[in-house]
Amino acid sequence: MNGPEERVTIVDLRIPFFRLVFFFVKAALAAIPAAIILFVLLMLGTAVLAAILGAGNFDFSFRRWTM
Repeated sequence: MNGPEERVTIVDLRIPFFRLVFFFVKAALAAIPAAIILFVLLMLGTAVLAAILGAGNFDFSFRRWTM
């Protein structure tokens, strides 16, 4: 890496169709566990924030609603 820098320009990218399809299927399948992990992390973060700031009372869920 001590030599002169060479600049490279990519002018064409050839990817077979089915290889590209398999890549997108694998990416879609990998997104499912990632979404679950993000949901759990956001849920825990929200619970911690509610515990710190005080979520208020939950008596409204136990009261009987009358009309």
